[in-house]
Order: sequence, then structure tokens, then C-alpha cells
Amino acid sequence: MIKKDYIKSLLDKGTRIDGRKPDQYRDPISIEYGVSAKSAEGSARVKIGDTEVIAGVKLDLGTPYSDRPDEGTIMVNVELLPLSSPLFESGPPSIDSIELARVTDRGIRECHAIDFKKLCIKKGEKIWMVFVDIYPINADGNLFDACALAAMAAIKDARFPKLDEDNNVDYKNRTDDPLPLSKTPISCTVWKLGDKYLIDPLVDEEHAADARVTIVFIENGQICAMQKGKDSEITGKDLKAMVELAEIKQQELRKQLK
Repeated sequence: MIKKDYIKSLLDKGTRIDGRKPDQYRDPISIEYGVSAKSAEGSARVKIGDTEVIAGVKLDLGTPYSDRPDEGTIMVNVELLPLSSPLFESGPPSIDSIELARVTDRGIRECHAIDFKKLCIKKGEKIWMVFVDIYPINADGNLFDACALAAMAAIKDARFPKLDEDNNVDYKNRTDDPLPLSKTPISCTVWKLGDKYLIDPLVDEEHAADARVTIVFIENGQICAMQKGKDSEITGKDLKAMVELAEIKQQELRKQLK
């Protein structure tokens, strides 16, 4: 409670624990591609300040769902490893890791970022499945934005492996063919503490916050997904202000993608 009151008192003065303005991302924001080229079809490392996340994409053949016989699919997994934060524990996926994975997945899926029909090899029988695995290396706050950005960077970096004459995957040989992307979703999470709104919080600021909203935008500024988190309610006025702020700030993340 003392720490929350301190953070609120700073926000009332227009500043934060690390001296940033409430709507300011940490420096640097950076993306490094191909960080795991030998073990993944696509990979990327994202840094937002001291928060660091690695994402890898694996492509495998599978059987389509019966209700979508001519479409491939995507699965997103987030592992919160103890090495990245003392707050994380070994064992089954926590609620936090499941939520991070679902929010990241929803942003990609709901805007149809990948043309799943182009992942179909033979209708009703064989498709490409896209597996995105995300690993925070240093969890210093704002994993929602960092994980989503790392996932999209790894997807953009991915190249299909070759298929042999029997349609078996040859992982040792990669083609120059990228995944069939039609849109590039970018997530921006806005946090509410009292009557103030925050971008890119540190861990202490996340714990102090009353509510958060993750908003996913495509290139033309259209919203394709949204997720509220934490227990406190937000009003229509809050949501309008948070969306307007997120629409501006997501452009800072978007320009980092090649």
C-alpha cells in the first residue's frame, strides 16, 4: 500500500519511478531477428527497456479441424521461467502464462494476420500448423506488449521448411517462402492507476495498477481485439481515453518491425 501511494503521488506530479512520463515507453525498443535459426523456422528477440523476450516459430504438418478442413492453424504458448523473475515458479502453466498466450494468440487470430487457407496442403487431410513459443528472459514489466511484438517478429522471420516427394518435412533445408501474412497486428496495453493512465509499466507499477486494457491494432488503425485485465472496473470514458492513447503509442512499436 505504501508503494502504491508513492507511485500515485509521482503520477500526480506527471512522473514515474524511473523518471519517465506516464505515456512513455522505455528505451531502447529493439528487435533482433533469427536468434534461433538452427532450431526454429523463425525467431526473434524483443527488448523494451530491461524486459527481454524471445519467441520461436516451429512449423509442422497436421490434420485440419473438421469444421475448417481447408485451413491451417496457430498455437501460442508462453513459458514464464523462474530465471526471468523471482515471481515465477516451475511447474504447470500459471494463470498469468495462459492469459499472456491467449491475448497474444487472439491478436494474431482475430485480425486474420495469417492466411490460414494458404496453409492447407490437401483439404481435409494435411495442413501446416504454426507453433509460437514465447520465453521471457527478463520479466521487468509489460510482458503483454513484449510477447505480442516478439510473436509477430518471429512470424515475419519464419520460412517454410522443404517437403520431400512424400510430403514429409525436411527441417534441414529451408525454402525462401515466408508465412502468408495479410496483416500485422500490434498490441498496446494501457494501465489505469487511480485516474491516471500508464504505458509500459515496471513490475511495481503493474502490481499497483487498478486495471489494464490490451488493444490490438492493424495497419490502418482498426481495432481487431481487446482484453481487459485486473479486477477494478473501467468506465466508458476510461476506455475511450485508453484506446486513444494506445492507438498513438502502438505506432512506436510498429515502426520497429521490418
